[in-house]
Amino acid sequence: MPQWPWLHPAAAAARRTTPSVFRRRRCSSVPASVCASAHSNHAREQEDEKSLVVVGGGAAGVYASIRAKTLAPHLNVVVIEKGKFLSKVRISGGGRCNVTNGHHLEPLGLARNYPRGHKELRGSFFNTHGPRDTMRWFSDHGVELKTEDDGRVFPVTDNSASVVDCLLNEARRLGVSLQAGKSVSSASVNNDGKFVLKVEKRTVDFIDYLNANYVLVATGSSQQGYSFAAQHDHTVIPPVPSLFTFKIADKRLADLSGVTFTKVKAKLMLDSIQKKAPELTQTGPLLVTHWGLSGPVVLRLSAWGARELYQDKYRAKLMVDFIPDIHIEDVKRIIFQHKDQQAKNKVNNSFPTEFGLVKRFWRFLLEQESLDGDMHWATIPKNHLNAIALRLKQWMFEVVGKGQFKDEFVTAGGVPLSEISLSTMESKQQPNLFFAGEVLNVDGVTGGFNFQVRSRNFPKCMDWWVYSRDKHRHIGIQQRSRTVGVFATGSIIRKWMASWQVEDPLNQGFLLADKQCINF
Repeated sequence: MPQWPWLHPAAAAARRTTPSVFRRRRCSSVPASVCASAHSNHAREQEDEKSLVVVGGGAAGVYASIRAKTLAPHLNVVVIEKGKFLSKVRISGGGRCNVTNGHHLEPLGLARNYPRGHKELRGSFFNTHGPRDTMRWFSDHGVELKTEDDGRVFPVTDNSASVVDCLLNEARRLGVSLQAGKSVSSASVNNDGKFVLKVEKRTVDFIDYLNANYVLVATGSSQQGYSFAAQHDHTVIPPVPSLFTFKIADKRLADLSGVTFTKVKAKLMLDSIQKKAPELTQTGPLLVTHWGLSGPVVLRLSAWGARELYQDKYRAKLMVDFIPDIHIEDVKRIIFQHKDQQAKNKVNNSFPTEFGLVKRFWRFLLEQESLDGDMHWATIPKNHLNAIALRLKQWMFEVVGKGQFKDEFVTAGGVPLSEISLSTMESKQQPNLFFAGEVLNVDGVTGGFNFQVRSRNFPKCMDWWVYSRDKHRHIGIQQRSRTVGVFATGSIIRKWMASWQVEDPLNQGFLLADKQCINF
């Protein structure tokens, strides 16, 4: 019997059901020749097996593993997550998890919601897996969805656990190996072109080596993913926070904490941007917090101005129109009419209902204009009324920082999209290496767009993954952008040359191949 339990034949048989090819603890205490021999022997045992290791157990990583197992059932798939699986999904959307956006169904309109990536994604990127596909997938897997007025799509339970449980249960049902509490500390490529990943567990003295034919990096904004990308000759755009709230200089604003506005128009003005930038003007709901301003309109502005705000040390001007549907001249007219109609009433107790304002905000507005709330409307000078109208339409706030959180929820930066093939999500630098999710330099505004791009990133690359179990009968297809490589016996090639149809062993239909795209 071998001295080490991981070399026992029964243990070896068990390992053949997973991508793991060599497992050891404190391998430094084992003679190097024995380690090398065990590694080599077991590698030969798994010579014909195909394996995928997904680094990162967030939305992109878990969904990718499901997609991989669905399209290639014989593929060994393992997902390695250093923390808890789908931890961000659990808290997204205020704990409800907005899975996509139902108001932007066409690819071009959908792509406009990605500050980083909108140019690259406006082609056919979302044709393979758009919002309709996301909604259909969850519905087919037992998660009933609803679309709210602003387009955000939530589970009807209003509980992110519905989404988390669905994804994890489906992954387990398909046979995906989910391994939490571990991290990939390094990765290399051996002479056979396979990846060798060093996996460590922080809580114990544990080292695991995994061999994989394919690796998908879906580590989010973790430094682990950026280091992995750099090891394989990728550049990394320095990540900066995105989707954050604004800290406002005026401390008196804290008196309005909790006040919401269903629709405002806000314009972000930055010293580092002198040219006209339409994206830095947004319309939507606004929320006053005890430290400043939040809500969808602020989060969108923070996303579009993420890098410039970082450069300017999060100092900017924010101009807010609290009644964007009413022209400034009409605002003045309504105020003067109200003065005439409510001349004997105190300004604290009466204000135009057309503006849709709450009393707390109106009184705060009067304080800003140094007006006594006990004054009667008839006594307010004309210049003060004009000033109130102007403030409602062009209230200027000084942004002095961003909301402080332990971890930024979304970041801008990562691996440039120019360094991967958007048709397969495969690295242009390293074959069989894929990227998905926030590790890429692509991020969306609030409203379900970030979850959508994470669930979309990986399906395309799995669509061309076909594994040959019998080299005389089955064909391996590898699609690189527009190139299709066909590997088969001569008789099969001659048969296809007549029809130019490439059979798909996964029964996903037929791929009609142009002669110029076939390489023998």
